Amino acid sequence: MKFKSSIARTLCFVAIVVVVIGCKKQTTTFPADKIAVKWELVTNFTDSTDVFNAKFVLTNNGEQTLESNWNLFFSMAPRPILQNKEPQAAIVHHINGDWYKLTPGEKFVLEPGKTVEITYRGTEAVIKNTDRPLGLYFVFYDGEKEKQITEVSDYTLIPFSQATQVNRRDDDQTPIPTPDWLYADYKSVRAVSDDKISPVIPTPAKVKKGTGYFEINDASTLSFDSAFAREAEFLQARIAEAMGAPMDVAEMRGTSNQLLLRVDKTLVESPEAYRLTITPRQIVIEAGQAAGAFYGIQSLRMMFPIDVLKNQASTIRIPAMVIEDSPRFGFRSVHVDVSRNFQTKESIKRMLDLFSLYKINRFLLYTTEDEGWRVAIDGLPELTEVGARRQHTKSYGDAVLHPAYGSGPFAGKEGTYGQGHYTREDFIEILKYAQARHIKVIPELNFPGHARAAIKAMEARYQRLMKEGKKEEAEEYRLLDPEDKSVYLSAQGYKDNVVCVARESSFHFYEKVVDEFIIMYKEAGLTLDEFHTGGDEVPEGAWTQSPMAAALLKEHPEVGDPKNLQMWFFKELVKRLKSKNLELHGWEEVALVKGKDGKYHPNNELASERIVPYIWNNLFDPELSYRLANAGFKIVLCNVSNFYFDLAYDKDPNEPGLYWAGFVNEKNAWSFAPYDLAKTTTHDAMGRPLNLVYKSSGGNQKEVVIEPLKEDSKRNILGVEAQLWSETVKGREMMEYYVLPKLIGFSESAWSKPRPWETIESKEQRDKSMQEGWNSFATALGTRELPRMGYLNEGYNYRVPVPGAIIDKGVLKANTAYPGLEIRYTLDGSEPTRESLLYKQDVPVTTGVTLRCFDAAGKGSRSIKLAGPSVE
Repeated sequence: MKFKSSIARTLCFVAIVVVVIGCKKQTTTFPADKIAVKWELVTNFTDSTDVFNAKFVLTNNGEQTLESNWNLFFSMAPRPILQNKEPQAAIVHHINGDWYKLTPGEKFVLEPGKTVEITYRGTEAVIKNTDRPLGLYFVFYDGEKEKQITEVSDYTLIPFSQATQVNRRDDDQTPIPTPDWLYADYKSVRAVSDDKISPVIPTPAKVKKGTGYFEINDASTLSFDSAFAREAEFLQARIAEAMGAPMDVAEMRGTSNQLLLRVDKTLVESPEAYRLTITPRQIVIEAGQAAGAFYGIQSLRMMFPIDVLKNQASTIRIPAMVIEDSPRFGFRSVHVDVSRNFQTKESIKRMLDLFSLYKINRFLLYTTEDEGWRVAIDGLPELTEVGARRQHTKSYGDAVLHPAYGSGPFAGKEGTYGQGHYTREDFIEILKYAQARHIKVIPELNFPGHARAAIKAMEARYQRLMKEGKKEEAEEYRLLDPEDKSVYLSAQGYKDNVVCVARESSFHFYEKVVDEFIIMYKEAGLTLDEFHTGGDEVPEGAWTQSPMAAALLKEHPEVGDPKNLQMWFFKELVKRLKSKNLELHGWEEVALVKGKDGKYHPNNELASERIVPYIWNNLFDPELSYRLANAGFKIVLCNVSNFYFDLAYDKDPNEPGLYWAGFVNEKNAWSFAPYDLAKTTTHDAMGRPLNLVYKSSGGNQKEVVIEPLKEDSKRNILGVEAQLWSETVKGREMMEYYVLPKLIGFSESAWSKPRPWETIESKEQRDKSMQEGWNSFATALGTRELPRMGYLNEGYNYRVPVPGAIIDKGVLKANTAYPGLEIRYTLDGSEPTRESLLYKQDVPVTTGVTLRCFDAAGKGSRSIKLAGPSVE
């Protein structure tokens, strides 16, 4: 009995051990927060052109061994990944768009306290902090089943510090903006006297300065013609903000101490023209139409002293003068993409305030893209329930939006920008807010490419209704051919972002959305008459293996190449939307057709339609805009090397933004000659000289010969637009940083009359004239425009440029990009503040120096550091 009892006890003990071990195996989540991740760009200079090396470094700071039952997911600027030359413990895979994963090998083991480096190779250079992998998270598996999703909490970027990490390749000639390079570059900037600075930006057509001042005070009154009642209300509100008290409105017009808004019928023909007359007795704003009166008010606001904006004042002194003004272009637009990363309604309203101040009259609100659908549409709830949120999913083929641009695995998480949309009420409120500032909002529905959010949302709708047994209703707005096996990769890395143009339901969907926009405009008291159709970047390979597309091509043999299905779709769209009385806008592809020679040519049969192509490509096809204008198309110039605000200000790795077409700062936006692009399109994306010449002037191997703009085709250029794509733009502060001060330079190109340098043929004389103009403009930026931005709307987050500096023989020498900025510095390595040492003149130093620029509103730049003088 004792023996049996002992065996029983032993068996019981073994059973307990087995249960414990079994429980331990099945339990518990892996402490992924104990895995530290570092990412480093190794070099852009490898044994292959346009191939970079980078690496992940994983360190296990926990007590459990990390084995091979995981993937590390992340977002990264979309680039094809190349095969590793050497075996790695884990491999980077591209999934879709900018969604990637790091997958361990079968024998992967990372024990506690150990570190593993995983190198990978990709195409094109990586030079910015904003290029780094973002939104990292682990997924752990039990076989095929996903057991655990954990965001990486310990993530470090190894700084870009070597030239091989900041330069893109051997022929990259764009300089790295080191302190000494900036110091040399800023030397050409000179402060100018007040009388050589325009009192208003953008510069008015005519200014005649008078004598004395008009003082707005608590005894001043505001009178107006009834046609300008809304504008008078706007002016009253702005003066109240500046003075802290409302201004009286007087029906009876006196002869002194008044502000008067008056209709002048001689100005009726130009809807945005105005005359602003300021004398010591009164201020009179005259215009033929309300828009002109509004712009006269904005010019008056530009003359409010900065001290008044800083501290409310009982008196506002405005110098006497007469301004007569009207715009160079009737179409002056800014585009903001809220699809890649969302911006709130309040942030958009702040931007509308800013745009209207600088006399922008169009706002292209880019609310649909591959990564997000941002406006609620009645009857199609999935567009925002599915299309306005991103989250982890097992497969990019699922009817959801996968993570993008660092949005991470969890939909609805605070502090990310992948989710969000405008309700109908929000959108109508934006429309009204813009209209009150004389800005027309242009909505957009990009088809047939860039349509992934719509495709996935309608696929979720299809699946829901099929489960309910409603097949006909399910097919009503479906956007894909389920049998399509086409293989393609879009410019942003997508494999599934093109709608099936052979489906009648694709057109039905488009018309439904347009109709709902028309209704929302009516509810806002407006008429929708300009609509942006997108129409860009349909990748090669789309529709090539779609049975539905093949049937369409058989029915319409005149289409020929599957690529021309894009143009076929657009032509059909034009026919179907004609009854809605819309002017259809789109990117340049909407006006192009692929010829038998394989090249793209203006589609002349559409030139007489109400179609407006927007031309961005002045670098890779520099004559395209003039070819289309000469072919009879009304066009909008969106030159990438001047007006793409999402391109980084410069090459500094800490300066956020893209750079696929080079770099764009406020001077690039200012230095734009619309009728002679060869004068201001001077360098390619790598900073190499781009010598454009016109066909009539011949050309040689070092020159790019382009078609000139015909004199009578100038009228076909409706205007200009600046673009803010939002791949790297996260939140309001980043949006404002990207836009300011570039917007100020853009406004000068959009509104002001031609600058003298635009028509000077001699490069030497032109450069001299341009520098004189820039000195005046830069002085206005530094002394007035930046500080204004610091106080309006409780302050915008604009960019203050860093100082330039050198230490020469033990002497610190420093300068600024704009006259009017001050330089503060420290000698102990600490970050300079406004209380730090003020740089006034050359200073002997024996140690390292840290410097920053500040404007009059106290807004500071990033800091720069100089090593101390070497000891010889």
